[in-house]
Amino acid sequence: MTQTTEAAQVPEDARPVRPAPSHRIHRAWFVAAVTFVTIIGAAAFRSLPGLLIDPLHEEFHWSRGTIGAAVSINLALYGLTAPFAAALMDRFGIRRVVAVALTVIAVGSGLTVWMTAAWQLLLCWGLLVGLGSGSMALAFAATVTNRWFTERKGLVTGILTAASASGQLIFLPLLSWIVTEHDWRPAAVTVALAALAVVPFVWLLLRDHPADVGQMPYGAKEFVPKPEPVRGAARRAVTVLFSAVRTGPFWLLAGTFAICGASTNGLVQTHFVPAAHDHGMPITAAASLLAVIGVFDVIGTIASGWFTDRFEPRRLLAVYYALRGISLLFLPMLLAPSVHPPMIFFIVFYGLDWVATVPPTLALCREQYGEDSAIVFGWVLASHQVGAALVALLGGVARDHFGSYDVVWYASGALCAAAALMALVIRRRRPTVPGAPVVAPASA
Repeated sequence: MTQTTEAAQVPEDARPVRPAPSHRIHRAWFVAAVTFVTIIGAAAFRSLPGLLIDPLHEEFHWSRGTIGAAVSINLALYGLTAPFAAALMDRFGIRRVVAVALTVIAVGSGLTVWMTAAWQLLLCWGLLVGLGSGSMALAFAATVTNRWFTERKGLVTGILTAASASGQLIFLPLLSWIVTEHDWRPAAVTVALAALAVVPFVWLLLRDHPADVGQMPYGAKEFVPKPEPVRGAARRAVTVLFSAVRTGPFWLLAGTFAICGASTNGLVQTHFVPAAHDHGMPITAAASLLAVIGVFDVIGTIASGWFTDRFEPRRLLAVYYALRGISLLFLPMLLAPSVHPPMIFFIVFYGLDWVATVPPTLALCREQYGEDSAIVFGWVLASHQVGAALVALLGGVARDHFGSYDVVWYASGALCAAAALMALVIRRRRPTVPGAPVVAPASA
């Protein structure tokens, strides 16, 4: 048999690949760009719930607690779906899972136009959009980062995390204007169309693994063959969870991230606009402030990714949570009918800290759990969304009961202080020698 024939029989994924010339942009950055745009499109749905509370309350006379329950289901499923989505991406590929998820988001958002009862809001916005968005959660960004990057993982994580804030920046002013001028239904249709518009980009431009295009991951020294599809996605997700819950760092990471979700998605993203409106601020002005948070969120999250590559993640988390708690304690005193300089300072300060916690949290997951880190982070993200779901619900109930949101702001500030202390007691794992077997993290 000739040498040429023998070479032809070597599987494509096993063939050594020459690194691309140094002057060319690595394909990994294009994949990251497509992922960024995809998350921006999916972020449209996250911009809408806080804008719907007052319109739905006025049109259908549903209590804020009922509307908050739909948002709560959405946020909980967003988190609980994430670890299974990460495993499904290992089984069926990133493109298929993300394309289906975006379609489900579009269907759920579009169907709300015809709802007439509260259970339909729970089904469409809670169940369907929650399931679809869970598959588009940060586990998606973690999977892309782990597969395509060996270096600059912290920076890429920060950039992809900032994509949600960028989507908020784009869609919040637009959706608030639509809700104010044309009713909430056109806004729901806009969200559905935004999700559908991203599907072609995902299908045509996104690739599951560097080996699909014959390249090494960015920063890798040798070619990495594409792994075989992992069967039993749900079983693997549960198995990884059972392994992780026997370790102390998992509970500390999950606990701090639950507080993170409670003090961001559950509280500010859901209740800031109606809380500001309670103080006489127009909805469009409050939504614009929330969008400005997104501007500084992009800056803060990318900077946090850069810091994570250089400083100890535990200490970064402690600083982030402490500063966030301080800012929330001052917010009730800053809400007013008009926007004034102290409120602008809060928006900038809080925005820089919005999801700056993600890069160091993900870095600690990688450090502690190795190849299972994406799935473990999916479960940690589930705790983030459970915390967000509880505060989305309890915030609405507190508003109905007390007539204001003040008690929720103060409670969230105290929780952030607790999260700062929890971050400091996470045990660091000693670096392993390359090629050595992965050792389970130490239990608390």
